[in-house]
Amino acid sequence: MENITITDNHIHVDPHNGEGPIEVAKKFQRAGGNVMIIPNKPTWTVGKLCSFEEAMELVIKCVDKINTDTDVKAFAVVGAHPAELSKRVENGMELEMAEKMMMGTLEDAQRLVLEGKAIGIGEIGRPHYEVSPEELEAHNRIMSYAMELAADADCAVQLHTEDATEEHFLEFARMADKAGLDRHKVMKHFSGPMVSVDENHGLTPSIIATRTVVTEGLKKGTNFLMETDYMDMLSRPGAVLGPKTVPRRTKELLRNGTLTEEDAHKIHVENVEKIYGIDLGF
Repeated sequence: MENITITDNHIHVDPHNGEGPIEVAKKFQRAGGNVMIIPNKPTWTVGKLCSFEEAMELVIKCVDKINTDTDVKAFAVVGAHPAELSKRVENGMELEMAEKMMMGTLEDAQRLVLEGKAIGIGEIGRPHYEVSPEELEAHNRIMSYAMELAADADCAVQLHTEDATEEHFLEFARMADKAGLDRHKVMKHFSGPMVSVDENHGLTPSIIATRTVVTEGLKKGTNFLMETDYMDMLSRPGAVLGPKTVPRRTKELLRNGTLTEEDAHKIHVENVEKIYGIDLGF
C-alpha cells in the first residue's frame, strides 16, 4: 500500500481566496496523494476584473508552482465553466455575444493544450440549474464545439452538467461521436457510480469520492476516476470534499479489501494516462 499512486481528477486551488496551491498540494501529499488534475476556477471566483485568459493562465502558474515546490505531480485543465455564460446573460449581455465569447475562450483553451501547458479542456458543459430553452441550446452548442476542439487536439474534456442519468450519458456520447472525439476521453465530472458501459455508454465517469459512491462504483468495475471537486475557498472550508479525501478513501478501501492494489493502479494511473495521453512515470 505504501507505493500506491493516487490521483484526484478534479481539485481546485485558489491563491487569492483559498489556502493556495502549495498548502493544498501538501495536504494532499501528506494523506498519500501523488497526482492532482486541476481545472481553472470561474473568473468571478478569482477576481471581479479577471478575464478568461487570466483565469486559465493562473491555474497554469499554480500547477507550475506545485510541480516546482512539492513532490506532487500537477496538471492543468482549462476552459470556461457553463455558469460563465449565465452570469454574462444575467448581467445584460446578449446571448449570442456571450456564446461567441465562450467559444473564443475554448479556442484559447485548445491552444494552451496544443502548447503543452494543459492536458484537457474543461470544465465545460451546461448548468446544473434551470435556464431558458434558448440558453440551454447555447450551452449545448458550446459543449459540442468544445468536443470538436478536443477532437482536433486529441485531448480530453471534463464535463460539468446536471446530475447525469444513463440518458444524459448517451446524449453526451452521441455529441462526442458527432465531434469525432473518442468517447472515453469525455469525462463526466462529479459523477455518480455510472461505471458500467450500459450506464455510461463508453464515457468516463469521474466519480465523487464519498464512501457510498466509490463502493457502489467498484461493484461494477474500475473504469472510472476519483475526485473531490475541492473548491479551496476559505469561506467554505472542505467544500465539496477536502483535499485529503481521495487518498484516505483509497487507502480505507484497500485496507478493508473492497479495492485491490491492481484496481487502484488501474483507477489512479492507467485510466489517467489513457484518457489524458500522459505518462505519470509510476
